[in-house]
Amino acid sequence: MRYLSHSHRTMRPLLLVCLLQLVFSGCATDPGTKQIPTQARGFIATEAMVVSAHPEASRVGKEILQLGGNAYDAAIATQFALAVVLPAAGNIGGGGFLVYRQHTGKAGTLDYRETAPAAASETMYQDSAGNVVNGLSTGGHLAVGVPGTVDGMVQLHGRLGSLPWARLVQPAIDLAAKGVVLTEKEAAGLNRTRENFLQHNKHIPYLTRESNWQAGDTLRHPDLARTLSRIRDEGRDGFYTGVTADLLVREMQRSNGIITHQDLQRYAAVWREPVTGRYKNYRVISMAPPSSGGVALLQLLQMVAPYNLQRYGWQSTETIQLMTEAERRVYADRATYLGDPGFVTVPVQELLDSVYLRQRMATLDLAKATPSTAVKAGEMPVYESEQTTHFSIVDTQGNAVSATTTLNGAYGSKVVVEGAGFLLNNEMDDFSVKPGVPNMFGLVGGKANAIAPGKRMLSSMTPTILEKDGKLYMVVGTPGGSTIITSVYQAILNVVAHGMTMQEAVAAPRFHHQWLPDEIQHEPNAISPEVREALRHKGYTLQERGPYGRVDAILVLPDGRLEAGADPRGDDAAAGF
Repeated sequence: MRYLSHSHRTMRPLLLVCLLQLVFSGCATDPGTKQIPTQARGFIATEAMVVSAHPEASRVGKEILQLGGNAYDAAIATQFALAVVLPAAGNIGGGGFLVYRQHTGKAGTLDYRETAPAAASETMYQDSAGNVVNGLSTGGHLAVGVPGTVDGMVQLHGRLGSLPWARLVQPAIDLAAKGVVLTEKEAAGLNRTRENFLQHNKHIPYLTRESNWQAGDTLRHPDLARTLSRIRDEGRDGFYTGVTADLLVREMQRSNGIITHQDLQRYAAVWREPVTGRYKNYRVISMAPPSSGGVALLQLLQMVAPYNLQRYGWQSTETIQLMTEAERRVYADRATYLGDPGFVTVPVQELLDSVYLRQRMATLDLAKATPSTAVKAGEMPVYESEQTTHFSIVDTQGNAVSATTTLNGAYGSKVVVEGAGFLLNNEMDDFSVKPGVPNMFGLVGGKANAIAPGKRMLSSMTPTILEKDGKLYMVVGTPGGSTIITSVYQAILNVVAHGMTMQEAVAAPRFHHQWLPDEIQHEPNAISPEVREALRHKGYTLQERGPYGRVDAILVLPDGRLEAGADPRGDDAAAGF
């Protein structure tokens, strides 16, 4: 990896009011003053780049590109590497979404989201009185959806890959067998989750030990190495049938899990058309339902497009208010209309209609907040209806991949498949376990996202690609549960409206509103004291929270070079050449 030296840093002192120290130090300014954090430009590459949540995964992706592999090959190798080096979110026991843009300009998406098992039912997480049983959809065997990652990668390779399949899986096998040196964050996460691992497994998971993990310890994954070897040798059958499937179903039978051999054999990833739209002179390509991310992001961008955010300034009172009011309305729509299009009619075109979006913002009053109790989903026909990781890749030809993959919560259901060495998701919590009852991220859902056998649960994942003047411009995405959509929203606007570098844009402190609860959540120093006071005066409730999201992005510079944005909130890193 090559990083820019201090002498190459881009500084803009006339525009900059304070230096962002890592992510969260800052200084107060007047409410109307531009307050843009500054950092060095991110890692620069001239030909190809991978940005992911772990240096080893980025290295694996880079080496595939150096071997002559394309962006899709690198995505497969990076996905499997993350399953080893980032057990909290990287996975083969979960699922995800991938948006791609070929160098010709053709774009598409792959949905490898998990599905509900055949034995799932709308009330499976409720007691006999109809009350939601706390924890049943978030931890343990019953919380698990049918995994989609392996089938997704197999399909990606079959349609767009170029190097041999075995070559793409082998680096992850090597990492699992050799072991991975833990970072401070990874050691802390394993220690923090130890009791949950012990609670939700009949066996002693290899991710636990009696003494605490320390940064610098090596974590080896021998069972996972054997599972990955079966996937290398047998492809899809190495996971969905045979030894691995037997181990997974046996794990389900140890407790109250309901995934069967038939569920695994029936699973299929789905190729979908992306949702596309415009923000000023940028074309936005993002993920269609069952992800809510693409629709919500396009709604948000189009709602604020008529306003001059650049003139208002970054994190000014006006900018935050406009973005918050758009978020409030979009999340209300999300709760009502979004779900799996295989089961409910999702009114995508109606939700993205420019007249509809203008009407949604017509009730905006810049003098005061609009309480969420006064905001309902938009008027249209009623239809029955935070641990993730992201990586961005651009190859030497200009093909681009934006992929977000998840177990849902950190370490998913906390269930480790005995003998197979991988964690299972707790993705069933992303359904509406009961209409109107919030999930683990506080998101409220309705009938459109009710549980049904074979159905894909609604997601906030927002892998996104931007074009400018018909050419590749930005590849972006993030983990973060309900905050994914607004994090991608802010990262884009930080660059295109506020003139930040890609690294500045992903490092800048963030804020978030999701309709319910009716509050602006914000990282420390995301909002100056003066602006906080101005917003409170207008009737907004503010709630400071810890860091969230791990935006990983690539920006194509005017000279064709690639700039990485690797989020300093995690161990995220860029690699390229």
